[in-house]
Amino acid sequence: MDLIQDIIDRAKANPQHIVFPEGTEERTLKAADRLLRDGIVRVTLIGDPYSIRSRAHDLGLRNIEKATLLDPKKHAKKQDYIDLLLQLRKAKGLTEEQAAILVEDPLYLGCLMIKAGDADGELAGAINATGDVLRPALQIIKTTPGISCVSGIFMMFLPHGDYGDNGLLLFADCAVMPNPTAAELAQIAISSAESARAIANIEPRIAMLSFSTKGSAHHEMVDKVVEATRLAKEQAPDLQLDGELQLDAALVGKVASLKAPGSPVAGKANVLIFPTLEAGNIGYKLVQRLAGAEAVGPVLQGMAAPVNDLSRGASVEDIYKMAAITANQAIALKAKKG
Repeated sequence: MDLIQDIIDRAKANPQHIVFPEGTEERTLKAADRLLRDGIVRVTLIGDPYSIRSRAHDLGLRNIEKATLLDPKKHAKKQDYIDLLLQLRKAKGLTEEQAAILVEDPLYLGCLMIKAGDADGELAGAINATGDVLRPALQIIKTTPGISCVSGIFMMFLPHGDYGDNGLLLFADCAVMPNPTAAELAQIAISSAESARAIANIEPRIAMLSFSTKGSAHHEMVDKVVEATRLAKEQAPDLQLDGELQLDAALVGKVASLKAPGSPVAGKANVLIFPTLEAGNIGYKLVQRLAGAEAVGPVLQGMAAPVNDLSRGASVEDIYKMAAITANQAIALKAKKG
């Protein structure tokens, strides 16, 4: 079965409540209409209800009436969310007057809904910058216990099945951390393992990438990957993870047998951890453009609850898929908590 369809079907089997702070934006509305039509997720759209209904009518969207429409300036739980934000940020000097203003910001309101247990995940970024999406998420939802950094992972669907899991490879970090430390790189690897299981439903085989394989080169950038590998193995000893590995050693069996004999990962990796954002971003775009791979993401990982950031060029189809992915993250988180 096509993996994206599998992700959609898993979301449909256990519909999660996803909040869309950009409730009046056209692509978001069209995607929400499809999601509601197909029963993939439960939807809250934040924005002026009259504007949302008018826009939906103009666009011929018949399923938006199934969504919850939340006016950020006037709703029953506004004071509850003000109190919650004060509780979370009072030590940082936030006043009640400032909190009352922030809770009317849809990006803050969406995160407060999740923190209060009133929603399972958030999807935004069609008309907001990544920093604006992440700021309230980090202040309110915060990171997963034991994880201090948020990172972004791409699912790369290759047009042939020679590499990864039937042509699926996961690349991280391609979106957030410019030059992670060894400790942060280890966290990115551990977060990526969680994503592989939660989103793709595969068992991760993680390669910590470098321009060196098992000591073939000496440089401080290599040392960082070696240390990150050690830390990741120490923190998550059950993971199939190895490094430092060059890309060909990570993916090609014949090269792996020469450069990294005995490695549990070399030659068959399905999760690639890049040493810097520069390498990861260039790498995923090369594979996307030259190999004709479909790149789905970035999916944010490391958050205590799913919050995903869209590209401002995202299509309706992108938003639809990302909503299903966000739902799968929420399902996995609930399963983990028991």
